Amino acid sequence: MTTRFRNRTEAGQMLAKRLIAYANREDVLVLGLPRGGVPVAFEVAKALNAPLDICLVRKLGVPSHQELAMGAIASGGVRVLNYEVVNWLGISNHTIDEVAAQELRELQRRDRVYRGEKPQPKVKNRTVILVDDGIATSSTMRAAIAVLRAQQAQRIVVAVPVAPPATCEQLGSEVNEVICLITPEPLYAIGLWYEEFSQTSDEEVRDLLARGQLLSITNDH
Repeated sequence: MTTRFRNRTEAGQMLAKRLIAYANREDVLVLGLPRGGVPVAFEVAKALNAPLDICLVRKLGVPSHQELAMGAIASGGVRVLNYEVVNWLGISNHTIDEVAAQELRELQRRDRVYRGEKPQPKVKNRTVILVDDGIATSSTMRAAIAVLRAQQAQRIVVAVPVAPPATCEQLGSEVNEVICLITPEPLYAIGLWYEEFSQTSDEEVRDLLARGQLLSITNDH
């Protein structure tokens, strides 16, 4: 049993082994949550012989503690709030709107940088495997799930290397399946469960998406 992953690549390879039932299926699509989820998702897509794309979501950080999520937004006007945090800290709607506007600009920037002119992936009636490098508060993952629901994905699978047990349980009631390799309690921080956890760059995301598309083109022929 793993207690720590070497890096995101190893975590993705290990995760793929648990998802082997989804290999070589035409209805399957793997979506990584940028940025850190994309290197993990790339390994999953490669092993499953499935197309790779991204699901763009942005965490809404509490202004005084950026790491603490008070919610998340995603493309298509989706907004998920973490009411526990919002109510506990008494965060006003005005503050939430300000942070959301700022994050929306970053969301649009990333969309241009990562996807360019390429259309959004079609998820209707497909089995979508949502991949991140770990889940702390689940705000971003829940925003991603909301997007896929709105786009009528047939089946949603959340696949992550590490997340708290309560979070896995909670997400399990919102999606068809949750695959998580280690469920520490308490989690503290996702980075603690990786030996190497450097920031994933925009260039790396673009490169992995391009390689993912090449893989799916090669696999189609």
